[in-house]
Amino acid sequence: MTLSRFLDDRGSSWEALEALLRRAGSRPERLGADGVLQLGAAYRSAAADLAYARRAFPQDPVVARLEQLVRRARALVYARSGPRASLRTFVSRGYWRLVRGFGGWLGLSAAALLLPALVVGVWAALDPAVAATIVPGDFIDGAAPPSLDRGLSSSESAAFSSQLFTNNIRVTFMAFVAGIGCVLPGVLLLAYNGAILGAVLGVAAANGHLDTVLRLVTAHGVLELSCIVVAGAAGMVVGWSLVDPGDRPRRLAVRDRARPAIGAVIGTAPVLVLCGLIEGFVSPAGMPAVVVAAIGLGSAGTYWALVRIRGREPDAGRASDEDRAGPLAQPTWA
Repeated sequence: MTLSRFLDDRGSSWEALEALLRRAGSRPERLGADGVLQLGAAYRSAAADLAYARRAFPQDPVVARLEQLVRRARALVYARSGPRASLRTFVSRGYWRLVRGFGGWLGLSAAALLLPALVVGVWAALDPAVAATIVPGDFIDGAAPPSLDRGLSSSESAAFSSQLFTNNIRVTFMAFVAGIGCVLPGVLLLAYNGAILGAVLGVAAANGHLDTVLRLVTAHGVLELSCIVVAGAAGMVVGWSLVDPGDRPRRLAVRDRARPAIGAVIGTAPVLVLCGLIEGFVSPAGMPAVVVAAIGLGSAGTYWALVRIRGREPDAGRASDEDRAGPLAQPTWA
């Protein structure tokens, strides 16, 4: 089947599902008994359409449109009673699906943050005197202590680690807001903060304190950088819908992208709280470098493993626990 025929044959059913979702809002009972039955049937039909589109037209925007439509419909069809159940579902599956759904935007966000960090870090290690001029005053004593023979005192170490943690929280939310501005501001903000990170590490390396700085920040810093990447990607997803809304009105495109993006940022906040606990109890404890590295890399690795595993969308051909209300409808054109 050609793409044009697929759109002609199935487009009206997607529009009908959109209409049902608008009528229902967040409460499917508004549709009445018949409307709820129509919603379930339309959802299963759209899920089958999505499975076909992924196979037949994987690069076409229709896939993203159907993914968004099916995600919205699934949330309504399988809405559970009570806020506790909804929170449990969000924590166990919903948040991870939102993050994984950002796809290539995660790669762009990570590249915008880490590539400048790498380039500036190498330059700072080779020319620390000049590089130190771009390091914020809050961080310069950590990267280049005034007294090089004594290094960092325990109070200076705690202050440096806390300042970096506070800065990373601020950057996380700024990256989301900046990304909304048609993507480019978010990229620039991430690049700037990546450059600052690289300068701090490069100057520390040149002054012989890289091991000390890494021991202070690795335990919580790797997971914090993951949060920044996610927030940056969330903002860019919304920002790109302003640039390219697809075949929908720009207002609707922004609304549809903003909801999951905001949900992802809200879901990232508890991860930042975890980073704060690590910063408060692990970083000042003077643990061996191998333990600090294991905590930092292990926490971030677990986070991204959950994104990969828990973030999978249910297979359209096989129902998950919450999708067992009935078999997915077969495409009417199959």
